[in-house]
Amino acid sequence: MRATRLAVHDGGMKIHLLRYFIMLAEELHFGRAAERLSITQPPLSSALKALEEEVGVLLVERNSKHVALTAAGAAFLKEARLVLDRVAIAGETARAVASGMRGRLDVGITGSMIYRGVPRIVNTFNQRLPDIEVNLREMSSSEQIEALQHGHIHAGFINASVLPEPLASLPLADDTLVCCLPESHQLAGGKDVNLKQLAQEIFVMFSRDVAPANHDNVIAVFSRAGIHPRTRHAARQWLTVVALVAAGAGVALVPASIANAGIRGARLLPIRGMAPKNVGVLAWKAAQDLAVLESFVGIAREVLKRPAAHR
Repeated sequence: MRATRLAVHDGGMKIHLLRYFIMLAEELHFGRAAERLSITQPPLSSALKALEEEVGVLLVERNSKHVALTAAGAAFLKEARLVLDRVAIAGETARAVASGMRGRLDVGITGSMIYRGVPRIVNTFNQRLPDIEVNLREMSSSEQIEALQHGHIHAGFINASVLPEPLASLPLADDTLVCCLPESHQLAGGKDVNLKQLAQEIFVMFSRDVAPANHDNVIAVFSRAGIHPRTRHAARQWLTVVALVAAGAGVALVPASIANAGIRGARLLPIRGMAPKNVGVLAWKAAQDLAVLESFVGIAREVLKRPAAHR
């Protein structure tokens, strides 16, 4: 973004120049803009001139009767607003760190985590600390790990068991893998499924590049059953896997918690003789001195320790 680079390069342009320009662009009148800024018109005119000199283009066409943005000015306006938005977020984050009571947390989540107690954790946190804004961002497990490492999110609910340093984690409540069949399948009416009965079926698999742990867990179950699955379809979300099965695209192994999604056309049955775990953790970057993150992890730990009947 050009405006962002200009704002930070070699000390960059002063933030107040961007604010002055945005106000003028909104009013398209020097007098009204100056009044909203609580300044006189000469400083506003000087600020605009300084800004145009630094950018190197004419941003505003003006004469005694007319004020209008140039094409370059309209493009610059969009970028200038983004810069000020980032400045506001930076200030909010700093205040959150200082007080530990106000601010925001950006938390990654995979789609299936909605059915593994995440809403209960977030709701409990919101009730305890209502002045802290929790923003959930749907991301794949691999995307969350990268975002955590680079500080783009504060925490993430991830389908994984082993995480790279310096990430810390808290195990989520146990979940198991079950067999997902179309309701029309001849085995769908039973109480459980022997995987060997499905050896010749077409399987819908979880894409390994999105969450290696999900893919590898399923493969491990097949290996223990002594079968080599015939896979034809790969999906990036567990909900997509179930939807494909419901549509008759094949069969699959999915987390038992997905039953809470209520997708029609699919039947979930236990796997006979085994209850393979579906891994999942709350992860965050260790050694962060952020009080709101510590509170979030603490509340998550508390909620996860409650008996299942009361969660």
